Amino acid sequence: MLRFAAKRLLLALAVAFSVSLIAFLLLRVSGDLAGTLAGEEASPEEIERIRALYGLNRPLLVQYGEWLLRSLSGDLGRSLFYPESVANLILDRLPNTAILACLGLAIALLLSIPLGMVAALRRNTWIDRSALGLAVLGQAMPSFFFALLLIFFFGLTLGWLPVSGTETLANFILPAVALGWFSTPVLMRLTRAGMVEVLAADYIRTAHAKGLPTHVVLIKHALRNAVAPVAALASVQFGNMLSGSVVIETVFALQGIGYLAWEAISRKDFPVVQGILLVVALFYVVLTMVSDLLNAWLDPRVREG
Repeated sequence: MLRFAAKRLLLALAVAFSVSLIAFLLLRVSGDLAGTLAGEEASPEEIERIRALYGLNRPLLVQYGEWLLRSLSGDLGRSLFYPESVANLILDRLPNTAILACLGLAIALLLSIPLGMVAALRRNTWIDRSALGLAVLGQAMPSFFFALLLIFFFGLTLGWLPVSGTETLANFILPAVALGWFSTPVLMRLTRAGMVEVLAADYIRTAHAKGLPTHVVLIKHALRNAVAPVAALASVQFGNMLSGSVVIETVFALQGIGYLAWEAISRKDFPVVQGILLVVALFYVVLTMVSDLLNAWLDPRVREG
């Protein structure tokens, strides 16, 4: 198990390094940072002066090395639009994104686990087919379209919930539903597959033969074993929600790092985009490594090795 964990840690570090390098290079080649800083009406001499001032005339790998060393100490640079550092901007917006992702994951689990259980218990019936159809619909429907439907019905037509802002927890409900809806199908299918496999196991038949109540067998014996892989996958889905909240936060004008990324891209604020990519990538890499370790812990062959 320790050997497996060490391999996963080295792989995670390699992925994080690769993502930071690719993000740095892509942002540098996507536009002239010196021209952005100087403005549209700046002369070539002014642009060259700014390029020399910020060290943009040096080789890209040299610039990357300096930026990486500063990033390791927590210095992600300064925003070109906001009068503060990139790290402070991300720290200010990160709690809103974290709340949104936590609520979205909770909604996805509350929907997917019961649906997966019912689909497994009523296998090959109209209930099972309806649940699978719902899963297909959930992944086929774009998240921004579903978010707009939520805004129209529950925000504008019925007026039950606010459609923008971060003042109260109610402001997060519609965005969380829109975000969690997209993760529900994959979690529901995994729960269904796990329950189908567990319900056919010998120890379930033994539990029934002992006269245990049906709900005890389902909850204590079947569900507890079936949702173990779901818990591992949920950590990855949480990372997906952190990184994929750009569209949802933009639709609902939710002041998180996703909305900050959209603002930075539209304003060509390269340091902010670069910092967000690095932070989100690190979150995703760590959560993926946690998921791999959980899956390994559930596998006796890996645990014994």
